[in-house]
Amino acid sequence: MEQMSTVVVAPAVGDHYCEGAASLRLGGGFFRVDSRPARDLGVLLLADLAAGPGPLAVLEGMAGCGIRSLRYGLEALTAHAPRALFWVNDADPERLPLLQANLAPLADAGHGLKLGSEGARAMLARALRAGQRFDLVDLDAFGAPAALVPLALEAVRLGGLLWLTSSDGRSPTGHDRPAAVRQFGAAARAHPASWELALRLQLGMIARAAWAQGRGVEPVLSISEGRTFRTAVRVRKRPGGAAMAQLGMLAHCHRCGDQQVQPLLQLGRWPACLCPGHASPLSVSGPLWIGPLQHQATLKRLQQRLDDPVIDHHVCALSRQLLARLVSDAGDCARCWPSGVLARVLGGGPPPLVALVAALRQQGHGAWLSGVMPAVLRSDAPWAAILEQARMLQSAAAPGGTAK
Repeated sequence: MEQMSTVVVAPAVGDHYCEGAASLRLGGGFFRVDSRPARDLGVLLLADLAAGPGPLAVLEGMAGCGIRSLRYGLEALTAHAPRALFWVNDADPERLPLLQANLAPLADAGHGLKLGSEGARAMLARALRAGQRFDLVDLDAFGAPAALVPLALEAVRLGGLLWLTSSDGRSPTGHDRPAAVRQFGAAARAHPASWELALRLQLGMIARAAWAQGRGVEPVLSISEGRTFRTAVRVRKRPGGAAMAQLGMLAHCHRCGDQQVQPLLQLGRWPACLCPGHASPLSVSGPLWIGPLQHQATLKRLQQRLDDPVIDHHVCALSRQLLARLVSDAGDCARCWPSGVLARVLGGGPPPLVALVAALRQQGHGAWLSGVMPAVLRSDAPWAAILEQARMLQSAAAPGGTAK
């Protein structure tokens, strides 16, 4: 067909579900409705890729009901790349009839469609043997995806994206240290900004795998809601000149709250924290990614994609809010404190974070509200300076208080 089939969006009935431009059956497998923002952002990422030259190829390795590929084809590719190749795979062969039925609109629209039912590693290996490379490789893994990363990176064309999800919430947040060593080749210690710790460990693992292949990666998008950890990275021909400086160690003192970061290339003795009478009682995690979590120029382009009425109509309000938070925080500093930690260290209620960010910036420090976690301060300021400003704001916010 030369023109796309019209998809009628209706309320969900039974296992019938509608989201964006997609109308499909969920079947009996696992499906999380509240992952909608991640699917919205995936559509925007592919729409951004579609603005480039040439036809696109998309590989979805763990498709479930196929909603992500269906939305990619119906929303991201209509204006800029009306034809694409979709290689859609799920390891459960009993889901093939469901995928065939749900993804029929892609074939009707003239997209190439190849369905598979094998393990993700076997599928990636087969694609590589066939010489196929993809602009977007989407792996929505159940559990830890570390074993898939080397093959997945090879399957991405230079300049393309790996969109990787992990639902392993224990090992990268410091709750299963042996598993963290196995999956990430890294130490993971309990940390107050645990979502971000998990994302940085995942990015560090991806970067090391890419460097071992002589390639480079550039983080584009990093998000979590505490249960899943999603990172989109752009694959480059070779590591950038400063790439190795983005791998390092993150230390946290559970007593005074201080945090320190050191690049792996310059790793040395940890300076003493603010604890009196203690010799740096630090919990150290890493190696992990200490560079930016988001590529703000790309994310600003994603916001501009919302000017496309087809895309704008299908992106929910939560996704827009999330994207706006990510644009405002590149995540270029790995030191993060939830407001509750500040309140514990200071005593009393938490300081107003917006005012604290402004006060630290006025002093010449870098300070941001985290785009990854709510109510979290990110700053490169010395811990003593953060506490001093926070105390002043606490005092000013108290009844009858004035800032000095």
